[in-house]
Amino acid sequence: MMTRTKKILVGVFITVGSLSSLAFVNNYFEISKNLEIFTSTYKELNANYVDDVDPAKLMRTGIEAMVESLDPYTNYISESEIEDYRFMTTGQYGGVGASIFQRDKDIYIREVYEGFAAQKAGLKPGDQLVEIDGKLLKGKNNSEVSKFLKGQAGTELNILVKRDGIEKPFKVKVIREEIQINNVPYYGMINDEVGIIQLKGFTQNASREVKQAFLELKKNHIKSLIIDLRGNPGGLLHEAVDISNLFINKGELAVDTRGKNKEANKKYFTLDEPLDVNIPIAVLTSSSSASASEIVSGVIQDLDRGVVVGQRTFGKGLVQTTRPLSYNAQLKITTAKYYIPSGRCIQALDYSNRNPDGSVGKIPDSLIKEFKTKSGRKVYDGGGVTPDITIELNNNSVITQALINKNIIFDYATLYVAKNPTAPSIYKFNLSKAEYQDFINYVKSKDFDYQTKSEKILEDYKAAAVSEKYYDAIKSDLESLKTKLLHDKNADLIKFENEIREVLEAEIASRYFYQKGRIQQSLKNDREINKAVEVLSNKDVYFSILKPKE
Repeated sequence: MMTRTKKILVGVFITVGSLSSLAFVNNYFEISKNLEIFTSTYKELNANYVDDVDPAKLMRTGIEAMVESLDPYTNYISESEIEDYRFMTTGQYGGVGASIFQRDKDIYIREVYEGFAAQKAGLKPGDQLVEIDGKLLKGKNNSEVSKFLKGQAGTELNILVKRDGIEKPFKVKVIREEIQINNVPYYGMINDEVGIIQLKGFTQNASREVKQAFLELKKNHIKSLIIDLRGNPGGLLHEAVDISNLFINKGELAVDTRGKNKEANKKYFTLDEPLDVNIPIAVLTSSSSASASEIVSGVIQDLDRGVVVGQRTFGKGLVQTTRPLSYNAQLKITTAKYYIPSGRCIQALDYSNRNPDGSVGKIPDSLIKEFKTKSGRKVYDGGGVTPDITIELNNNSVITQALINKNIIFDYATLYVAKNPTAPSIYKFNLSKAEYQDFINYVKSKDFDYQTKSEKILEDYKAAAVSEKYYDAIKSDLESLKTKLLHDKNADLIKFENEIREVLEAEIASRYFYQKGRIQQSLKNDREINKAVEVLSNKDVYFSILKPKE
């Protein structure tokens, strides 16, 4: 005979079970109903819209709008885009090994990668690509031309090229290769004791490249290490765990992921014996260091394994996985959030709770929680990894940015190398005063101008005054202020010489020594690196940072 208590419990279980079943039925009904509405809408538009409709384009628009409403990282990948996706995860593609850009409806080579097909064939930065296999490129954009350049390794391309200093266009035969973009474009010694590894991606084999670089640096008897993650957008999660494992003990929890489905809930422990758990480490970060970069910098910080120097990281604490769809398409979908060893999630934007206008807000300060590192230092969630030593971002001046954007620096570097074909010593290369003056004269000869922020604000103020009919009363004051604010291009070239020189010298160095040359040249006056070296060279300061504040 069933007791009263048992009857109540059975009633509760039946009620809960019924509610669960009802929720499932309601959810299934909503999905079924809305799929039917979507299909009928699609059919009606395709059959009855006044103009011809491209069914594939219409459907693609619907799919993209659907995934875009969730977050920027959930994406539909069609069969034709699989090769680009493969490049994102492996760093490999079939092509020539060059980057391009468009200017005035023409396509030019921006950079060639050392050791690959374009460089072997003699192509250079500044070359204009006129035709590829007889197809005129005039008016085609970067994406269209990239498709011409990419293809199966071993296949041949015939490119018609225009080059300054050569009267007629000439043909270049290029054999496509399997291009592998290195995750570690550079490693070397900053001084006799401090080594640096610059990590730009987390595609397959990133951990192997970092390991190889570190072992090479060990041959130079380094005493401290800088890991440069600035501008690194992330990539494969397991590579981030494996890179962390190089410098932390086996068996440590590096990251765990938590999602809606059980298979998304995983803990990632370090599985191998490390290379070095004692060498002092400084990790450099920037506001564009994201995802896997934040796992590595967060692990190093949370386990008190090193100091983080630079700017607060991007704050992408979301994990994506790919799911196969029909017709060889793929869906890259956010399935979980990741949590670093202290237990904090560093996702900055809350996509699940959008503002009324559809925008996404940051985690409010009131909801940010305090966590502790292994030694008890305070760290926080709610948006990226905050450095132990913050270096304010040193933005380029308006003139420097304009010289970059308008390709003035790029064009001068092309001209400089044509006049100076013999490579200088990368360790001693700097433009002389006479050469910088030559650059100033070159800029003067160009139709080049720019607008400062102050001038833009004044222009907007004038427009508002005209609109509100106050302009006549303040006209003379505005004109006087405009005269005072009017920039002097020649004076700015002198005033901002140091930062212009840095960019210009790095561009010229890249023409002789490719990507490694650009990096080596840019390291000479790097504020974050200088600060990291300073901290690593003073062990008392270094270890004091890793201790909890009293």
